[in-house]
Amino acid sequence: MNQGNIMAVEIDNEIVNVCRRFGIKGEAVSQSVFTDGHINSTLLLVFEEEGETKKYLVQGINTHVFKNPEELMENIVNVTTYLRNKIAETGGNPDRETLTFLKAENGKYYYHENDKCWRIYNFIDCSHTCNKIENKEHFENAGRSFGNFQKHLTDYPMHTLHETIKDFHNTPKRFDNLEAAIKNNAAGRADSIKADIDFAMARRAESGKLLDLYKEGLIPLRVTHNDTKLNNILFDDETNEGICVIDLDTIMPGFSLYDFGDAIRFGGNTTREDDDNLDNVNISLELFESYAEGFLSASAKALTMAEVENLAFSAKLMTLECGIRFLTDYLDGDVYFRTHYAEHNLVRARNQFKLVYEIEKHMDEMNDIVMKIYNKYI
Repeated sequence: MNQGNIMAVEIDNEIVNVCRRFGIKGEAVSQSVFTDGHINSTLLLVFEEEGETKKYLVQGINTHVFKNPEELMENIVNVTTYLRNKIAETGGNPDRETLTFLKAENGKYYYHENDKCWRIYNFIDCSHTCNKIENKEHFENAGRSFGNFQKHLTDYPMHTLHETIKDFHNTPKRFDNLEAAIKNNAAGRADSIKADIDFAMARRAESGKLLDLYKEGLIPLRVTHNDTKLNNILFDDETNEGICVIDLDTIMPGFSLYDFGDAIRFGGNTTREDDDNLDNVNISLELFESYAEGFLSASAKALTMAEVENLAFSAKLMTLECGIRFLTDYLDGDVYFRTHYAEHNLVRARNQFKLVYEIEKHMDEMNDIVMKIYNKYI
């Protein structure tokens, strides 16, 4: 199976020349393009060198989104190098369980060629990504992967990590943006969505809870992935176990609760995030328990009690934050998120707000689930 949807294309000599800049030798025998990515362009190049087949992922970094490739790659390479050492110490296979980047002839892990910025890393064979949760065991494996990610990076030197996207999960600032959008009313839509605005603003007081816990010294800054969707894990083709966390561009300092909460927001919803039938929107307690089982089986001993006690709340907070981002963009005239019809962002916002409502109804049960699992692993 493949790491996403790929399509074979003709070998591009320009891309082959980029590979040479990273010390890749041999004959290029095939080139494919990945069609799943939304930010960076990704190619699979296969080379034959002295009878040995070698596969590389060649990625064009979107410098409009990631304006400082130096800091971006410094984060990624430092974290993956640290992970390699931790994985090796615990008897794992670093070549398979984390990404391995190649250094270019300029001594850096990226290279500018013809106004484009490139990086290359080894392809991990016999693995695949998934866009859909197939069963609860599948989601448990995903939770274990991100739990191991947190466990291995518990003692990572945080002072070396750059904040590549400022205030990415600063929920109070997201509310400030929403208030500004309401005031500006750029698309003339504010008057027609008063109930949606009221729903969001009624929950503003909770938006700074995690930041307050951090200021009180109850939760630490950690290395966070910040995009804990299912398709950012490589699964083993034979066992279906999660083996490697990928798509590391948004690695930066943050709270472990951001990653846990966003995973539940994405995977615990009983329908897709732009389903306009809100009757379909609910929180699957079965999937929540599966993910929490996997996550805590790996990370329970690495977390503080305040982190554990707020795992369920983090699902609500990250869902609320996503909802207000969709609502803000709808008020601004759909300038950030790609939409396919006029009400798309409003549908997305209402979907997320309905999930917030359902999480609130089941919060006590979710907290009980977390503590039951946590007590099993400490």
